[in-house]
Amino acid sequence: MNDRIVRSNGYEGVLSTNKVLRNTYFLLSMTLLWSAVVAGVSMAMNLPYPGFIITLVGFYGLLFLTEKNRNNGLGLVFTFLLTGFMGYTLGPILNSYVSAGLGDTIVLALGGTAVTFMACSAYALTTKRDLSFLGGMLLAGFIAIVVAMVANIFLQMPMLSLAISAMFVLFSSAAILLTTQSIVRGGETNYISATVTLYVSIYNLFVSLLQILGVMGSDD
Repeated sequence: MNDRIVRSNGYEGVLSTNKVLRNTYFLLSMTLLWSAVVAGVSMAMNLPYPGFIITLVGFYGLLFLTEKNRNNGLGLVFTFLLTGFMGYTLGPILNSYVSAGLGDTIVLALGGTAVTFMACSAYALTTKRDLSFLGGMLLAGFIAIVVAMVANIFLQMPMLSLAISAMFVLFSSAAILLTTQSIVRGGETNYISATVTLYVSIYNLFVSLLQILGVMGSDD
């Protein structure tokens, strides 16, 4: 009887994990599509970049509201508001690359982001290695990135900006690995939280690769 209960609980756990993973990837695909549409509209209308302060307030404000309502229907509403807002901020960035004749760089960054995400996801889904150690590294990496960003506000060093972008690439890749394995192993049970984490990681990965490739492809 006890063995039967254990097997039943294990089966239910697998079903629950698969459901979270399936819902996460479905919602992630929808938010990426929605964000791309908003970015396209932002580009077509040549909308201005909202500025550093407005971007931070909008991002963290919507992120807070999304997490606060992750267990109810409003969580989905705020998820699409957040990803739509991030898509809007992406439009002016992409326009600046297109106007500079670096349209090919956007394609390369998009391809690099897709390959990196798929590689990290595949590894996290198949490896038996425990990736929980990445949690501490992510915290240390976040602190290092914040310090570097604050320093660069005053220093305005191109090489430091490039280094920050490289740090974001590593940070985002680690976040994808950790989040995906956390879903698979039952640590992350909320698909809205998982989706937002993966979306933000993909966004930062794309923007960082865009900056790195832009510098490498620039004639200046």
